[in-house]
Amino acid sequence: MFRRDVQSISDLLNMYLRREGLETPLLQKRAVDAWDTLMGPSIARYTGEKFIKNQTLFVKILNPALRQDLTMMRSRIVKRINESEGCQVIVDIRIY
Repeated sequence: MFRRDVQSISDLLNMYLRREGLETPLLQKRAVDAWDTLMGPSIARYTGEKFIKNQTLFVKILNPALRQDLTMMRSRIVKRINESEGCQVIVDIRIY
């Protein structure tokens, strides 16, 4: 009998995504989508456009008071988003 190199589907999928250069965009998309869940419905209600550029998450907040509060909590928000993804997806956040 011969031995087979058995790998799980998730390992094979991760290897394929990494090889094709799709792993980082997928993680970034997940991080942007996680904003509403992680921050809660009260903050999500005042959130406008969200996108990632050069490992920086840009988030438009429509309420000036909330924008100031979130700006002071930037490091905690970055840590929370990276923990939810299980790796370092973003290094900074800009709230405008």
